[in-house]
Amino acid sequence: MEIELLGCHFLVERIGVDGDKKKFVELLKELDGQVDCFGLGGADLYLRAGKYRYEVVDVARLVSVLRKTPIVDGGELKETWEREVPRYLEEEGFRLRGRTALIMSGMDRYGLAEGLWQVGCRLLIGDMPFALGIPIFLRRLWTLRFLSVLMMPVLRRLPIDVLYPTGKEQERTTPRFPWAFEQSDIVAGDFLYIRRFMPEKLPGKMVLTNTVTPADVDDLKARGVALLVTTTPEMGGRSFGTNVLQAMFVALLEKRPEDIAPGEYLALLRELKIRPRIVTLGEVGSWKT
Repeated sequence: MEIELLGCHFLVERIGVDGDKKKFVELLKELDGQVDCFGLGGADLYLRAGKYRYEVVDVARLVSVLRKTPIVDGGELKETWEREVPRYLEEEGFRLRGRTALIMSGMDRYGLAEGLWQVGCRLLIGDMPFALGIPIFLRRLWTLRFLSVLMMPVLRRLPIDVLYPTGKEQERTTPRFPWAFEQSDIVAGDFLYIRRFMPEKLPGKMVLTNTVTPADVDDLKARGVALLVTTTPEMGGRSFGTNVLQAMFVALLEKRPEDIAPGEYLALLRELKIRPRIVTLGEVGSWKT
């Protein structure tokens, strides 16, 4: 796909490896130095909880073959831009205060979770049930931060496919903890996680996510979803992930990711007038102020 941003021409290509780690490493080696930046999808280089950041050892080992081209996972945009999205929705007339938001993984979407809390949402945080199979939902971000200090030194060393659906597992839907979805007004997080565990019906819900295809939109509509909000805009029929957007920004700024301040990303987002994509799929009267 060819895209132009601020007068710069980009060629964006999405290449999947179906969860094959060996193929992934070979691809990185082949393209190292041939592209300006890699945007890592389907995994996280780091998991975050407030000021705490934990490197995922399995992913770090895989990407360590790179010598020239930087790689990003979208984490900086999740921490900065996604935090602003709930406030933007409130300003657009959607009533979020007092709603219950199911966060599929607070460690993956801490900024979004904090943004929802800041506008007055009650939280159900699903890291323990959905990632670890422990049927305990957290309701406070401080609890997530505290547990991350205790558990992440061990959990970050687990294979990535234990922590996150990869390959064919991304396409399979196995409903879990349906009561959590039923009790929530908002379902928020990575769409691969949502699709993996969502129930057959999601009547009247708002799904707050990114990286959806037209087929995903049709599926959500069939399940009764009222509103779909993607934190990144649609490009070529697909709402690209924060990893793609961050990779484009790194290339645009011509800096190493570690040298880019969070404010620089926000400045680019505002200069480009990037807004969340809001898609009405059903009756939204109860969502409007």
